[in-house]
Amino acid sequence: MYDAVFFDFGGVILSSPFEAFEVYEERSNLPLGTLRTINSQNPNSNAWARLERGELSIDEFVLVFQTEALELGYEVDGMHVLGCLSGEIRPAMVEAVRRCQLEMGTALLTNNFVAASPNWSSGGSFAALLPLFDVVVESSTAGCRKPERQFYEIALQQMQVEASRVVFLDDLGINLKPARELGMWTIKVEDPDVALQELEDLLGIDLGRG
Repeated sequence: MYDAVFFDFGGVILSSPFEAFEVYEERSNLPLGTLRTINSQNPNSNAWARLERGELSIDEFVLVFQTEALELGYEVDGMHVLGCLSGEIRPAMVEAVRRCQLEMGTALLTNNFVAASPNWSSGGSFAALLPLFDVVVESSTAGCRKPERQFYEIALQQMQVEASRVVFLDDLGINLKPARELGMWTIKVEDPDVALQELEDLLGIDLGRG
């Protein structure tokens, strides 16, 4: 029934960056949800969106993001915020990807940014995970990002698969909506164990959950 599974990175393969955001906010005496509030302003053209499309360097992002925060009355260190994106790998999810790849195509769809050093898909700290994916689509090199429709179309084209034959896992509903509109089956990853059970039931594949 399905020919491919598409996976988000942060919040699916890695722990959610929103957990790290809350830690930063608490340490910085900021109201919980501050960073998400900042990022919700002009979501298609703010500093975060432009960084993920490769339109801003990290230094440029820091300046623009801090300006956006100040406009809302917050003092935020943009460089420290980027540091919140270094999540922990979820071994069970990695094993699920490995087992999916034995049966069908796998793709990684990630909103990311190009660092001063080579980005992770070019040999960074998560490079060891790349062989698990037949296709990798990065916003910073594609020039578009989730939830922009073009991003998903690039993934489908590279995988050479119809949307109706794809399952897509992401932790954000806003990113799942356009995928669903294209015809993909979507799974929202709030609890990784629950999401993996749903994926296992859907595919009829043992994903190694024990």
